[in-house]
Amino acid sequence: MSNESAEHVIVVHGIWMRGIAMLPLARRLRSAGFSVETFDYRSVTGEWNGSLERLRERWRQRSAGRVHVVGHSLGGMLALDLATQDADLPAGRIVCLGSPLRGSTAASRLQGLPGGRLLMGKSASILHEGLQAWNGARDVGVIAGSTPIGLGALIAPLERPHDGTVSVAETRLPGVSDHCVVECTHTGLLFSAEVASLAAGFLRSGRFAADEGAGQ
Repeated sequence: MSNESAEHVIVVHGIWMRGIAMLPLARRLRSAGFSVETFDYRSVTGEWNGSLERLRERWRQRSAGRVHVVGHSLGGMLALDLATQDADLPAGRIVCLGSPLRGSTAASRLQGLPGGRLLMGKSASILHEGLQAWNGARDVGVIAGSTPIGLGALIAPLERPHDGTVSVAETRLPGVSDHCVVECTHTGLLFSAEVASLAAGFLRSGRFAADEGAGQ
């Protein structure tokens, strides 16, 4: 059976980014044996429900035996919100990288600054409120960073440890299958061989075990 038919991964970027930002992670996941595609959406100007619908369509288009999603920051929240609403999506796992699943202190503070609401756009509400819990049957794993370098730390006093944008506490959503912390900044999660290896291991087993094929 080909990789395309057995294990497919959709990688989803965060706010103020485009799909091209996910290419280093996508390359590492391909080296681990997955077929991979990037999903691009308008994180600021696009309607949240519209982005959910587009991801739903993409998720359902794949013919793979299992379709996983790896989302960075807001992208992880998009994937998890969709999976909460739609239990009939193809089987697979979700990995969230630095996603403020309980709500973002930095985003909430930014909304109150001049021009901040414009910068946050249509994503302001979900980043401020976060999600309540994960109650689905799908395995969900979260990787948080702990290197405290980033603009978010200049905007708001983040609880330590944090990745410069999101605190580890903000990534701890009740009900997820596994959670781990790595020494990375928020953006650095996208470029880390360790993160890619951990994500690949979770997609295979539902637990964070390093996957040697994704470490290059």
